[in-house]
Amino acid sequence: MSSTHDPGLPEPKFRRNDGEWRAHLTPEEYHVLRQAGTEPPHVGEYTNTKTEGVYTCRACGAELFRSTEKFDSHCGWPSFFDPADSDAVILRADDSLGMRRVEVLCSNCHSHLGHVFEGEGYPTPTDQRYCINSISLRLQPADGA
Repeated sequence: MSSTHDPGLPEPKFRRNDGEWRAHLTPEEYHVLRQAGTEPPHVGEYTNTKTEGVYTCRACGAELFRSTEKFDSHCGWPSFFDPADSDAVILRADDSLGMRRVEVLCSNCHSHLGHVFEGEGYPTPTDQRYCINSISLRLQPADGA
């Protein structure tokens, strides 16, 4: 993902130039959030967490998901069946890697979060799996810890 605006998307509410993103994020965070990378499976800090709270964008702090919509998919990344708010994320076609996927972006800053998959048969209300990189998120525990 480049730091320039994608004309197919609404303008991001939160903006930084490329140098500001690099100064704000670790190299690993920058790779995933700003270059649409993927962290390795089963290593992210939130893959198996059961802590109640709100998941925010690590890049800009916008609320994205809640623990009440998190479920165990055993895919190697945190999985959610719905975002916290329908406007919290932007979905766009991703034809990289020779297949059609749907990329999930933070609607506030357009950072890459992961991908969403449908029809996999998980027993969730939406039959969707938002497969999100832990490194794209920051958990705000409900107990304030």
